[in-house]
Amino acid sequence: MSTQKTTTESNPADGLNFSRIVPIFVLVFVDVLGLTVILPLLHLYAAAYGATPLEIGLVAAAFPIAQLIGVPVMGALSDRYGRKPLLLISQVTTCLSFIILAASNSLAMVLASRIIDGLFGANLATAQAALSDITDGRNRAQGLGLTGAAFGLGFIFGPLIAVLALELTDSLAMPALSAAVYSFISILLTIFVFKETLPAERRGTQQQTGLSPNKLFRLMTNPQISVLLILMFAQQLIFFGFESLMGLFTLSRLGLLGQANALFFLLIGIILVMVQVRFIGKWVRQYGERKMVRAALGLLAVGLLMTATTPEQPQPFYVSTIVEYDLAQQAPSGTEAILGEIGVMLPEDGNNGLGGILWFGIALIPLSVGAGLIRPLLNTLMTRRVDSQGYGAVLGISAAFVSAANAVAPLLGGFMFQRFDPSTPFLVGGLLMTGLTLLSFFVIRPGQEENTT
Repeated sequence: MSTQKTTTESNPADGLNFSRIVPIFVLVFVDVLGLTVILPLLHLYAAAYGATPLEIGLVAAAFPIAQLIGVPVMGALSDRYGRKPLLLISQVTTCLSFIILAASNSLAMVLASRIIDGLFGANLATAQAALSDITDGRNRAQGLGLTGAAFGLGFIFGPLIAVLALELTDSLAMPALSAAVYSFISILLTIFVFKETLPAERRGTQQQTGLSPNKLFRLMTNPQISVLLILMFAQQLIFFGFESLMGLFTLSRLGLLGQANALFFLLIGIILVMVQVRFIGKWVRQYGERKMVRAALGLLAVGLLMTATTPEQPQPFYVSTIVEYDLAQQAPSGTEAILGEIGVMLPEDGNNGLGGILWFGIALIPLSVGAGLIRPLLNTLMTRRVDSQGYGAVLGISAAFVSAANAVAPLLGGFMFQRFDPSTPFLVGGLLMTGLTLLSFFVIRPGQEENTT
């Protein structure tokens, strides 16, 4: 009876049931919007308290470390109690975390806001689980692809809102409050628009969860899967190190504050959407997943090496004392000015120009294209090397490897940034990504997917 109901809801013969999909799409978009308003500015929150690069790395790592604990627990609870109540819990705590961030007057409060969001904010994972409830093998990839598009759109509009908020108020508290407003909107959407996708009779069954320890162990020790998991972890370790330190790098190398970094994130978002919506399917059909994985790794290597060689040329209107003053003024209320005590080295005055900004902007193009390709491609290869009963398990393991890499990367990158110089994390990352590209020619062999095409 329940199987028939699920099939009717997903309506695979006619494609996706958009009356059920659209509310989830909007939820993901609004949720990502709140996150991407803040993402380009986190390093400024930390720098406003005189934090060292390693401490700033800790701020970036706090969220994924907390997610390693929180997401599996929230996911299991959503399997038992349904998607809607867990979505509400995660969205309420995400909204609370943004309010704490806006009210922060110490680095400890910034850290607390990221930890709270990481522990309880499993919004995206729960939304994807809801999508899986109302789709089947024939239309699930299309449905999950829509969440990727919502994510990319959030990356486009979130930074624009951050730019506008900073321009109007010159305060870091306002973007955080803006994010809280969008998070509150997602709460209202969940209460009044979202319909539960996991009926009571399907909750807490082994068929629903599908993650027995034996099954996980078999997947992780399967040579065709394990090599892809290692590649997933390694590339994410390198790339998230770049993401978490990008604002710090542009501040110390180009003298850029939050507005310019938000525009760079906007560029990344536009490229991600174009790659995932228009090009990835066409390229995979033409060249195949294995060749595209190698190309994606190569593009990431080129982008990272270009980033490492970005000229130290501050933007044309840069004056170091003004940047120091702006950092102090942007600190949320209750924070004492730290003029002259910035924990990050700023570029010296003189030699101003556009060369550094243009070089860095060009470096973002191969980086963003590679980033838009690599995770979907590796996940696709994994799902094509297991049977349909193993999709959830293998994607869950993949997500865990990504979260583990996200937890480690900012700390390693922050240490290298502080111990050596701003270019070191990106130079080391670019060289390692080059090694992964060469290694992929030897370790990604034809697998089970060759028999299913």
